[in-house]
Amino acid sequence: MLTAKGKYGLKALIYLAQIPEPGLALVSDVAAENNIPKKFLDAILLELRNAGFVQSRKGKGGGYRLARSPDEIKVGSVVRVLDGPLAPYPCASHTRYQPCEDCDVKTCQVRHTMLTVRNAIAEVLDSTTLAQMRDADEEVLPIEFKRRTRR
Repeated sequence: MLTAKGKYGLKALIYLAQIPEPGLALVSDVAAENNIPKKFLDAILLELRNAGFVQSRKGKGGGYRLARSPDEIKVGSVVRVLDGPLAPYPCASHTRYQPCEDCDVKTCQVRHTMLTVRNAIAEVLDSTTLAQMRDADEEVLPIEFKRRTRR
């Protein structure tokens, strides 16, 4: 499950993806625009900086910006940095696999189902870029809604 930390991190990255290069955004602006507690966002942005997703500059005129193009940042990578493995259970994880004590790995149907769930989640998140999320507003609205709002 995506935690608040993961959700806020993605919201902050989408916000930064909307800023024309080489612009910088203040943490307070990102927090206010996305309804994220500033202290929590500070910690999230530090993790994202350490993982190479954002760059920061201190002092007057400082702030945060993306370290790479939004087309190069995969959502799955961000979620893994902020929330850990995508699998709902450790026995279904590709990166942090741990066998369960109470079942046979080869025959456990719960594990097999959770592997399917993990793979489906990974397929979506690993094939979605930050740019696609940023630009998704128009794509996800029903056609009828688009027509009504453009008149």
